[in-house]
Amino acid sequence: MVARPLVLCGPSGVGKSTIVERIKKAFPNAFALSVSHTTRNPREGEKDGVNYFFTDRETMKNSIDNDDFIETAEFSGNMYGTSKSAVESVIQHGKICILDIDMQGVKQIKKTDLNPMYVFIHPPSRDELEKRLRGRKTETEESLQKRLAAADAEMAYGTSDNFDKVVTNDDIDRVEEDLIEFLKPHIDQLELENENGSN
Repeated sequence: MVARPLVLCGPSGVGKSTIVERIKKAFPNAFALSVSHTTRNPREGEKDGVNYFFTDRETMKNSIDNDDFIETAEFSGNMYGTSKSAVESVIQHGKICILDIDMQGVKQIKKTDLNPMYVFIHPPSRDELEKRLRGRKTETEESLQKRLAAADAEMAYGTSDNFDKVVTNDDIDRVEEDLIEFLKPHIDQLELENENGSN
């Protein structure tokens, strides 16, 4: 049995990266993040193949036409996507693949046979989310307003009808505990299979 991937969804600025780091630190051998492709320029400190695979629009469009992607989205004039090979690479290493994607991506993945676990992360409030996004100082006002409009739509979609687990990130320690409790049966199963496979 192949480990089911973990899809994490939530508005930009909700703290998904921090949550991913905590889960990976708690179970270093169980999880790996799938590296997405994007046509946006690298931000300071970002590395190709680590944070993203940075590519150009034409190359990415060709790959999408070749059916190389599980999901793609366009945001603020940039394309983003998860390639099948990025996910397969993680699964082949015997790990649970974490996919940090937006609502558009979740809707696309629901049409595939990937069968992941779906988790949605809500901010404590919209005001708090806006404060976090402004605090990053990486957005223009126009791009910030676009992100907030997208966040409204995502938060409306983030219900238990659409996700296996819904958490509010008002206390990072509690979120970590909640998610570990939810993921523990899958981690145990994975460790058992990896142990049996290596014997």
